[in-house]
Amino acid sequence: MKKINIYTDGACKGNPGPGGWGVLIILEDEQVELSGGNKETTNNQMELIAVIKSLEYFDNQIEANLYTDSKYVMDGITNYIKNWKVNGWKTANKKPVKNSELWKALDSLNDFHNIHWNWVKGHSGHPGNEKADALANLGIEKL
Repeated sequence: MKKINIYTDGACKGNPGPGGWGVLIILEDEQVELSGGNKETTNNQMELIAVIKSLEYFDNQIEANLYTDSKYVMDGITNYIKNWKVNGWKTANKKPVKNSELWKALDSLNDFHNIHWNWVKGHSGHPGNEKADALANLGIEKL
């Protein structure tokens, strides 16, 4: 199986406001860059959409290292989502989970693929994260 590394990031000009998402996929023999945006969104939505778009890119099941600088995404998918599902997509405070449709889409993709989740500090000079950030900002520029 190919070694796959995925870097994702979201960006927003205002929160809510125009936002973008960016993805850098590094395969053994190529790099794939993806980006897009929405005119009215939030940073958390863009972070989630970046990860979703990265995993939707693959038709077949993959094993990959996925890197995000979003604690929201990292903690949500590796920890909180288990209880959200048990509690009918409600938080511990019995409130509806924000962005639940995006979380459900990500959960399905996470179940399909074999993803190793990694958090990296944003804007710290990590090349993959910096490229994903640039792609997210390009997503805003393309609006």
